[in-house]
Amino acid sequence: MVKILKDFLSVDDKTSFSPSYQKDHFVRSNGKLFAGYHYLIDVWGRGIYLENELEVKKILKKAATSAGASVLHILTHRFGDGQGITGIAILAESHISVHTWPERDFAAFDIFLCGDTDPEKSLEIIKQYTKASKLKVSKIKRGIIRNKKF
Repeated sequence: MVKILKDFLSVDDKTSFSPSYQKDHFVRSNGKLFAGYHYLIDVWGRGIYLENELEVKKILKKAATSAGASVLHILTHRFGDGQGITGIAILAESHISVHTWPERDFAAFDIFLCGDTDPEKSLEIIKQYTKASKLKVSKIKRGIIRNKKF
């Protein structure tokens, strides 16, 4: 089981990743051009992931890949026994991050995606894996260019 989980969590080292600079990775939607969608997600409820780095990595990886994002690195830091974890999935299309407070049964996730990705799919994974008793989502369009000539 541990090997299966480690294999699932392994991330290809794509330090030589070279995005196409000829392709514009801004998002085009409803006559607007913008850098990407940024979701701020507040999650309340007791969950195993709040104190478990492997679970945090699993959620970050699944949230990224389900959205069609390219995972470059996943990093976590545990602050000590019974304390929280900070984790980030560094993506070619931006990032997904989490900060947990197990003593408060709370976690804060950020999803910031650009290009041809679907942040709603990441949100669904976070809902599914955290089994939140309460969830608050704020959605922001980042870097809006008001010029409709695109």
